[in-house]
Amino acid sequence: MNSIEGMAGGSSIGAQSRQAQLDAVYKKVSWRLLPFLLLCYFFAYLDRVNIGFAKLQMQQELGFSDAVYGMAAGIFFLGYVMFEVPSNLLLEKVGARKTITRIMILWGVTSMSMLFVNNPTTFYVLRFMLGVFEAGFAPGMIFFLTYWYSGERMARVMAFVMLAGPLGGMLGAPVSTHIMTVAHGLHGMSGWQWVFLIEGLPTVILGIITLFYLTDHPTQAKWLNDSEKALLASEIQHHQAASTHSGFGAVLKDPWVYFMAFAYFTIISGIYAIGFWLPSLIKSSGIDNLNTIGWLSAVPYLLSAVFMIVFAKTSDKLQERKWHSVLTAVAAAALLIVSVMADSNFTLAFIAIAVATGLMWASYTIFWAIPSKYLKGSAAAGGIALINSIGLLGGFVSPNIMGMAKEMTNSLMAGWVVMAVMLVLGGASLLIAFAMKKEA
Repeated sequence: MNSIEGMAGGSSIGAQSRQAQLDAVYKKVSWRLLPFLLLCYFFAYLDRVNIGFAKLQMQQELGFSDAVYGMAAGIFFLGYVMFEVPSNLLLEKVGARKTITRIMILWGVTSMSMLFVNNPTTFYVLRFMLGVFEAGFAPGMIFFLTYWYSGERMARVMAFVMLAGPLGGMLGAPVSTHIMTVAHGLHGMSGWQWVFLIEGLPTVILGIITLFYLTDHPTQAKWLNDSEKALLASEIQHHQAASTHSGFGAVLKDPWVYFMAFAYFTIISGIYAIGFWLPSLIKSSGIDNLNTIGWLSAVPYLLSAVFMIVFAKTSDKLQERKWHSVLTAVAAAALLIVSVMADSNFTLAFIAIAVATGLMWASYTIFWAIPSKYLKGSAAAGGIALINSIGLLGGFVSPNIMGMAKEMTNSLMAGWVVMAVMLVLGGASLLIAFAMKKEA
């Protein structure tokens, strides 16, 4: 009896020792990779949405209508979608280091070139090319992280890296409006032109650093010893479910992928509708000071950062993804309706939109903890990119819906109603996707 108890005790101690070693390895990996990826993604997100802040000056200066602005804001995603899957399939062959370097340098140069916009055609072309060059960055980063982290930790990892979105809104808003205020007229350039120049340059610099800093796979990491590499490989393999896809061709035929993609489409639609139009909404309430608009625009993203961390932590702790992702999306929809009903009360409407933004980002974060459980290898590279590319069409659709609603009704409220309905449909699509994978 004592020998059995001793064996059990030894096993328990051994498990605790292994867990402690694993936690130490993951701490080492996280400090090496996550802050750098967060910084890269921060500038990626900022370069996507800074036209929302630049619009406060450039639209009036260049005489663009809301429809032209909405089209330019959204056309980025058409270029992105067209080249997303090929970029991620190529990443599997050439590695994340070279792929992310190429992406960041090209999109940084294109973002800076936005300062030359002087007519709608140039506006459309540069925004489209920005999407082409950035294609594959987010899904490539997600696929890259599956080499380093087991699925049970993925929500927390996604929450940290995806904080770049809220940080891009939270810091980007006051920084962009400050640049527009203090640099306007400097060297004959408008404030909005300085925004594109100053915020695009760090991306080029980070792209060059990426080539020397990132490691494509744990087996190539000189900063890990052999035992750490073996422990990491064992942990990832242990938590990796068997893939049901023989390759990317099988992914294309799987209805589950399309239900996931539609759900993502609705979440992205809501997030980018707010990202692109919130500064204009605040301005329409009678607030004209650019710095005030910038600080108010940061509030929803501060809430988003908090919500992402809290929901990701509870999702990983409970190993529960379904209700964390579905209920946050539906609750965000309800709050968008509240904002419409409180149209005449700016404070209440703003609070509702701010909390809705936080819930959408929480849903977004948990969402990306799901695909890596069911997609492996080339199926993961192509499948994650396919879900992301279809979903990102929401970034094209929602700014145009909001722009048309603004022109037709002289208000953004009708657009918020459409976004709310889409989020509810997205929640239903997620439930169907989970039902198709009963073990989810």
